[in-house]
Amino acid sequence: MADYEAWTREQLVERILQLESKKKPTAQTENGPTSHPNNPRLFNFQAYAQRKIALKFCYHGWDYNGLAYQVTPTPLPTVEGVLFDALCKARLIDREAGFEGCDWSRCGRTDRGVSSAGQVVALRMRCSLRPVETVQPFEEAEVTPPTQPSTKSEPPELEVKYIQVLNRILPPSIRVLAWAPVDDTFSARFNCRYRHYKYFFQPLNPPASPLNIDKMRNAASLLVGEHDFRNFCKLDGSKQIERYDRRVVSATISRLTSPTIQGEKPMYVFDLVGSAFLWHQVRHIMGVLFLVGQGLEDASIVNALLNTDSSRPSFDPSLPLLECRPLYDMAEGLPLVLWECGFDQKDIRWRTDEWDGDGEVPALTGTSSVHLLETMESSTEATDIKGMMLKHFQQVASQYHRHPDVGADSVVRIQAGVEGFGM
Repeated sequence: MADYEAWTREQLVERILQLESKKKPTAQTENGPTSHPNNPRLFNFQAYAQRKIALKFCYHGWDYNGLAYQVTPTPLPTVEGVLFDALCKARLIDREAGFEGCDWSRCGRTDRGVSSAGQVVALRMRCSLRPVETVQPFEEAEVTPPTQPSTKSEPPELEVKYIQVLNRILPPSIRVLAWAPVDDTFSARFNCRYRHYKYFFQPLNPPASPLNIDKMRNAASLLVGEHDFRNFCKLDGSKQIERYDRRVVSATISRLTSPTIQGEKPMYVFDLVGSAFLWHQVRHIMGVLFLVGQGLEDASIVNALLNTDSSRPSFDPSLPLLECRPLYDMAEGLPLVLWECGFDQKDIRWRTDEWDGDGEVPALTGTSSVHLLETMESSTEATDIKGMMLKHFQQVASQYHRHPDVGADSVVRIQAGVEGFGM
C-alpha cells in the first residue's frame, strides 16, 4: 500500500482521477445500453442497431404549452420536449444529436390546450437490447460510420419494449399507445393521408339561447370539398403562406349523450376530417358554427367566408368578396382533440409490445398493456373527481353570486367567446 501521507496535493488528485477512470462499467439494463467504462454518462449508440420507428401516443393538452418543442422558455412544458427527454432517458436516442440527429417528424401540430388521441411522430432510434457483435471499441467508434438502420424486427426477447419503457418514464398525461417500424424515407407529416379532429361541446345554460344543432349541421356541410380557407384561420406572417386551399373530406355534428336526468345537457361532437389544416382552422370553423347555432349568423355565412377570389370557378357574385378575414373570435382550444392521423396500410402497421399487428387485437395481459390501461383508468377517475369538486365549488359560489340580469343575446356572446362579425 502506498504511503499517501508523503504525497503532495497534486499527486493525490492525480491518483484519485486514475482510480475513478478504472471503475467498472454500469451493467446493461432493459432501458438502455452499457455505459462507457470511463464515463457512465456516455453511451455508444453506434454499438446498437437502429431503425426508423413511428410512435402513436395521446396526451392531455391542458397540461402543456402545445405539441411542438420551443427553443425559448414557455410557461408550460411542451409535449415534444417531455417525449424527447423520455426517449433520451431510456437511451433510445442521443440527446447531443437533437431532433435533427434522429430525423424527427410530427404529423399534426397542436397548440396550447389542445389534446390528441392519436398523434404520430417518426424518428430513428435504438431498436435492440444488445450491441452489434462486430462493433469496434468505444475509442474508435467516434470515427466509425454509424450502424446502418435496420428495418427487420429483432427477436422478441431482444426487441426494446418501447411502450413499456416509455410509459414508465413519461407522466400519466402522455401515453404511448402503439409503434411501428417504417421505411427510412417515412415522414409522419408528408405520409399522412388525413387528419381527423373532434370538438366536444354542450348547449349553454339559461338564460342563454339554445343551440340550433340542425342549422349548425347545415353550415358544416358547406365546408366539404376543396376551398380557400384563408378566412377560417389565423394568419402567420413568418410562414409566408401563399396558398390557403385545403380539402375537407367530411364535417358532421353528432350527439354523444342524451340527458338521463332533469337539467342535464346533451353532449355533441363536431367531427372534421381533411387532408391538412391551417393554423387555428378548426377553432375558427367552430367559432362560426357557434354563431350560426346561436342565431347570430345564417348558415350562408360559410359560403360568404369562402368567397375569397373572383377568379375561382366557385366564386359567387351574389355574395360579397372577402379577401381577408373579418373580425370574429375563434372557439376555445380545450374541447379540441386531434383524434386520428391516417396513413396508408402499406406505409405503416401499428403494433404493441405483445401484439405484432396481425389480426384482431387480442385480450392482452402483458406488463406493458396492463400498466397502460391502469394508468389511463386512474387519470380518468382523477378527472371525474376534479369535475365533481368543481360542481360543488360552483354551488358554494352561487350562495353569494348570481348571473347578471342581462339579455340572453349578451350572455350567449360572452359565454361562447364570440362577438359576431365586424362586417
